[in-house]
Amino acid sequence: MKIIATATAFAAILTTAASASGSITPIDDLQRGTMVTVQGTVERITDEDEFRLADATGSVRIYVGPNWVPADVGEAVTVKGFVDDDLGPLEIYARNLTRADGSVITFDRRYE
Repeated sequence: MKIIATATAFAAILTTAASASGSITPIDDLQRGTMVTVQGTVERITDEDEFRLADATGSVRIYVGPNWVPADVGEAVTVKGFVDDDLGPLEIYARNLTRADGSVITFDRRYE
């Protein structure tokens, strides 16, 4: 019984440390008004400056405006940004996007 309690406590500590270090947030765990890093596949490009990103838990709109979407449908990307705190549909204002090859695109104009 002590082993299970110790293992559970250790797992909680690791989870907290991972969150503090900027780990990947599943899309279904997004919280409005927070900075996050999400990872997934570009599901579709909905406008010149936004796209839908999907992971195993769901999908979310990513806004990169006033920039053009720097990825293609089906491409695996990682996005760091701010989850909009408005009452509308869930949306992330991207600060940067990392492509599968490791190249990082930083967006000049940021919305918070």
